[in-house]
Amino acid sequence: MPPPRRQEKQKSASNTGAQGLPGTRSPPHLAAAPHLASIPRSLSPPLPILQESSSPSRSPAPTPPGSSLHGVVTAAALMDPKSPDDRPQAAAPQSQPQPLEWRFAQVFGERGAGEDVQEVDIISAIEFDKSGDHLATGDRGGRVVLFERTDARGSASRTELERQDYPVARHPEFRYKTEFQSHEPEFDYLKSLEIEEKINKIKWGQTANNALFILSTNDKTIKYWKVQDKKVKRVSVMNLDASQSSDNGTTSSSSTSSSRGLLPNGGCSEKLCANKDLSLPPGGCASLRLPVVVTGQDLNPVARCRRVYAHAHDYHINSISNNSDGETFISADDLRINLWNLEINSQSFNIVDVKPTNMEDLTEVITCAEFHPTHCNTLAYSSSKGAIRLIDLRQSALCDNHSKLFEEHEAAGSKSFFTEIIASVSDIKFARDGRHILSRDYMTLKLWDLNMDSGPVATFQVHEHLRPKLCDLYENDSIFDKFECCLSGDGLRVATGSYSNLFRVFGGSSGNTEATTLEASRNPMRRQVANPTRPARTLSSLTRAVRRGGENAGADGNGNSNDFSTKLLHLAWHPTENSIACAAGNSLYMYYA
Repeated sequence: MPPPRRQEKQKSASNTGAQGLPGTRSPPHLAAAPHLASIPRSLSPPLPILQESSSPSRSPAPTPPGSSLHGVVTAAALMDPKSPDDRPQAAAPQSQPQPLEWRFAQVFGERGAGEDVQEVDIISAIEFDKSGDHLATGDRGGRVVLFERTDARGSASRTELERQDYPVARHPEFRYKTEFQSHEPEFDYLKSLEIEEKINKIKWGQTANNALFILSTNDKTIKYWKVQDKKVKRVSVMNLDASQSSDNGTTSSSSTSSSRGLLPNGGCSEKLCANKDLSLPPGGCASLRLPVVVTGQDLNPVARCRRVYAHAHDYHINSISNNSDGETFISADDLRINLWNLEINSQSFNIVDVKPTNMEDLTEVITCAEFHPTHCNTLAYSSSKGAIRLIDLRQSALCDNHSKLFEEHEAAGSKSFFTEIIASVSDIKFARDGRHILSRDYMTLKLWDLNMDSGPVATFQVHEHLRPKLCDLYENDSIFDKFECCLSGDGLRVATGSYSNLFRVFGGSSGNTEATTLEASRNPMRRQVANPTRPARTLSSLTRAVRRGGENAGADGNGNSNDFSTKLLHLAWHPTENSIACAAGNSLYMYYA
């Protein structure tokens, strides 16, 4: 087929009017791409008109075989009016993301030099709420301490925000809000068992009417708390003078208003006035004023227990989790998972039961359970054998059969006495998007994709340098320590704790080789050693050769000693920002990047 004349090509290139205008015709390339034809004239750049050129670099490209369109402008040329020589080269592949530079932000309850830490003050649970504006911690003494955000985020006026040409980067700053005694030590007389007051888990509920709702649990009892700011009420306008107190030490407030003009109510007898317990004037009161309850303007947070969920677990509760429907939650012990309604504390439904008929046949226990962040019918629980089971509440009332099983099998011949102990999963967390699950066992962190149950998509070595010391760790029970894990809000990084008050941050995205070791102190980078050749998802600086020495002594490749008596078990990542809160003993450290 002979090519069309040059006049026809120019006419085709110039017919670029809005589709549907009289006397215009959409060119062939817009007919093939109707979404481009709907672009208004004012927003659509003019089409370049093809012209004759003697330069070989400007000659039109040859037409592919089988095509009858010669010289037609492509859709890419429509969006970019530059000539091929003027267009920039294709962008190079993006480089790997740089590791975050962590800085110290705040510390609460810092221990002084030589100061002993009381057992009841050691933090045992930590949790951000969904907004990141509140933080809750629980300790072994049964107390729950709340912190609230105080930095300028959201406090500036709209006019001030409009004047700013760029957002001001501020790290989250928190202050102490209130605390309350959540649990008390109890004694089970039927089982002759002492129930300690230690807080095992804290979960935030949905906020309503400017009130905060918190679930807290110890080994046996779950409590639902409501914390709300209320105005302080006091008794005022008393007859007794505040400047004069009775002998029993009580002081009453009086009105400062003058009593003149009021009808007298009589005097008092000499015997009554001689009573030293009453601070009445000798001539009696000029008037009798009844006490009045006055509401002040100061707001104080008040915690009130709304529900108590008890007597539903025969074994120690290890986890609780709120459902995304805002109405139910689960509680899990070693052998069962129960489903509760927040408004009903008299009954619960058993949805998972792994207790065998004969307890001698027991091979694994439940270690952690958590609801899916968005699907109210899905939850996951982990076991002491390193398996994670995903169950669907729609399948049956008793979910003994899982819908998916996530498990990594050991290589043949590599099993030892410690294999099952170190494979036990101590914590699991769903990513915010619900696509991935992060699990923590004694040696590693594993990231799982819900759509791929053949194995983890990433494995991060945390305690590989301690493998030669497993015998010592077993003797001092350190091998049974339960470390928690957390993910960043964007899912790009993961973190977990270790010994010597260290915690580690890894890059979770593909190609991210970030592996940072930080210390819970005012100088978090003190033990950090730059290692640019470090491979992805491993700490190559941590060697397998451990120095032989005392019971709590050991050393990694950086020369850092391992103190097994100081361990960082609990930490939480801010839901929207790169900020981590971690507990080291009785101290709460916060860092930002």
